[in-house]
Amino acid sequence: MGDLASIFKAYDIRGVVPDQLDEGVAEAIGAAFARVTGARTIVTMHDMRTSSGPLAEAFGRGATTQGADVLAGGLASTDMLYYASGEFGIPGAMITASHNPSRYNGIKLCRAGAKPVGIQTGLQEIKESAERALDPAPVPGTVTRRDLLPGYAEHLRKLVDISSIRPLTVAVDAGNGMAGHTVPKVFEGLPVTLIPLYFDLDGTFPNHEANPIDPENLRDLQRAVTEHHADIGLAFDGDADRCFVVDERGEPVSPSVITALIATRELAREPGATIIHNLITSRAVPEIVTANGGVPVRTRVGHSFIKAKMAECGAVFGGEHSGHFYFRDFWFADSGMLAALHTLAALGEQPLPLSQLLARYARYTASGEINSDVADQAASTEHVRRAFADRPGVSTDDLDGLTVSTDTWWFNLRPSNTEPLLRLNVEADDEATMAAVRDEVLGVVRG
Repeated sequence: MGDLASIFKAYDIRGVVPDQLDEGVAEAIGAAFARVTGARTIVTMHDMRTSSGPLAEAFGRGATTQGADVLAGGLASTDMLYYASGEFGIPGAMITASHNPSRYNGIKLCRAGAKPVGIQTGLQEIKESAERALDPAPVPGTVTRRDLLPGYAEHLRKLVDISSIRPLTVAVDAGNGMAGHTVPKVFEGLPVTLIPLYFDLDGTFPNHEANPIDPENLRDLQRAVTEHHADIGLAFDGDADRCFVVDERGEPVSPSVITALIATRELAREPGATIIHNLITSRAVPEIVTANGGVPVRTRVGHSFIKAKMAECGAVFGGEHSGHFYFRDFWFADSGMLAALHTLAALGEQPLPLSQLLARYARYTASGEINSDVADQAASTEHVRRAFADRPGVSTDDLDGLTVSTDTWWFNLRPSNTEPLLRLNVEADDEATMAAVRDEVLGVVRG
């Protein structure tokens, strides 16, 4: 079976194909997943990578050996899997490596109702079960193939109705990922003129990486927005669970701004509701939530933490600075497409261009995430703590890494879970202050 520990991560399974993840491994994990969940039926879906279809078939074969029936949904975005898991009340498996390069693949798992499966909520148990030879069930399960895209599109459009907005020209960069499959169906019949970029499904990513958090991967979308005089640009990652926005000038919009925008919409619909934001989201988000009568709750980075806190608090919405957006009415799961529909609704329900609409939500200057290679994450973090600890007006907390705050700036320095990196995010009232804090922290870290 090989070393499964190398591919079982904190939130999912991810590895190089076929060296670490092949059909035999996928079949064993499918059997283990069926055994651990005890489900009578599971749903499987997969992205456009060459290896994804065969891995999904193998996963399904493994599940059927344990007596589970398999609903095989075929090509899908990750949030389409969450839709199926929530709508039918069954566990699910999505074969994808999201934005990773083409040589990678992986498996995202959820329990019934799209509840996340992480290393502390079943993934470790699944790994241990996959390492053993499991006896087959007396009667194997069956596989049923079904196109779930129409139901997914209809469900999202019920949650956010944009059928009566003003006509919009929308440029969409699918990055040769799964948005090329889902966007045409979701936008069908809506008052939207679509400018499609890289809608051909191609897991080799011939145009650019399907990772819109990297500014280089937004260049083509920015150019398309300005050339076509589009009202907005949308960029999705490989499995289309994250969405990034470009305004009508071709300028990238911070996901924190989109978080504040959607939070405001949700609070107008449900006054006094709780909104989740992670600790590297802009300080503007909790300020705007509070000003609109909501309750902001700060969490660690990572979808398993966000989803757990949302369920605990009954939060109506949650946003991450990485472009993940979570919705109570979507089984507390994340959906890039649902975030896109909210943004289109907000834009199309009023006459202002997007940049003017969003100006009220952008209050501070941010560095973006900066990674530093370090030999000892803990030691480097402690050096930074000591460098700032005794300054007047400074407070610190350790919710996730080290956060250092004052009235006019803050930064968070946290370790990567998978690499010898420290990730730095800085925000301040102005560009000069942000740059000064950023450079001082990096000087200590890289010292």
